[in-house]
Amino acid sequence: MTTAPYPMLAVQGAVVQRLKGDSALSALVDAVYDYLPEDVPYPFVQVGEAIETPRNSHDRYGRETVITLHVWSKYRGYAQAHRIAAQVVALLDHQPLTVSGLDHIATRFEFSQTLTDPEPPGDIRHVVLRFRVVTEQPPA
Repeated sequence: MTTAPYPMLAVQGAVVQRLKGDSALSALVDAVYDYLPEDVPYPFVQVGEAIETPRNSHDRYGRETVITLHVWSKYRGYAQAHRIAAQVVALLDHQPLTVSGLDHIATRFEFSQTLTDPEPPGDIRHVVLRFRVVTEQPPA
């Protein structure tokens, strides 16, 4: 077995590429951001936090990368944010990803949560989405 890979960056790249490459999602949001500049127009999707844990087998290194995505909207109510979140889920849940240097095993949707910005004027809607991406080092 060779050295264990660090797939978190490759998984993030694959997710961003999938989201940015979808015309249906592009029609719903202004942009998909990894880095969030100030004063961006709503709605948008932001790549958030990630956790990576080992998932090794007898002959290969494996990882589970749990990545969080954030949908932001200023639409009154959650309808717009839910439509965006549904498209993100359709693009990632149980769908193959091209993860650079690794074998993609599975991507699974874990949960979503709606939040409302409590600060005045309280007009920002936020949907948190979490996905588990399983990868393995290719056989030597």
